Amino acid sequence: MGTTPPNGESHKQLGFEPGQVVQEFGYGEDVDEEVRATIAGATGQALEDEDFDEVVDGVVLWWRDDDGDLTDMLLDVLTALDDGGLVWLFTPKAGRPGAVPHAEIEEAATTAGLHAMSTVAVGAEWSGTRLGTRKGR
Repeated sequence: MGTTPPNGESHKQLGFEPGQVVQEFGYGEDVDEEVRATIAGATGQALEDEDFDEVVDGVVLWWRDDDGDLTDMLLDVLTALDDGGLVWLFTPKAGRPGAVPHAEIEEAATTAGLHAMSTVAVGAEWSGTRLGTRKGR
């Protein structure tokens, strides 16, 4: 956890594949457009916005400390996620405005029936935490 792969390798570690539908939540002017473009390039299609109402293969959630209740948001994003789908929580890196303490991420994930699997640097300002579903969800 907390590793920073060299030369932008974190983008390859996100695990998205061609043809997957990825829904994005929490988009704002501060998101990393290169990360978004990399995900779209990996899947071959643009990210779907928060209003998309079909089942998706993956979710990207951009989250800042003052965005509200993280547990509630995680429960919301799971409603359209296909079984076994990827969930990436992108938060500002530690020490930057809007950074979310890792303990808070762990607590919210656990309450939502998820667990933090790995954390990588994604871009200059953001960290990505891959969240996995617990057995029996």
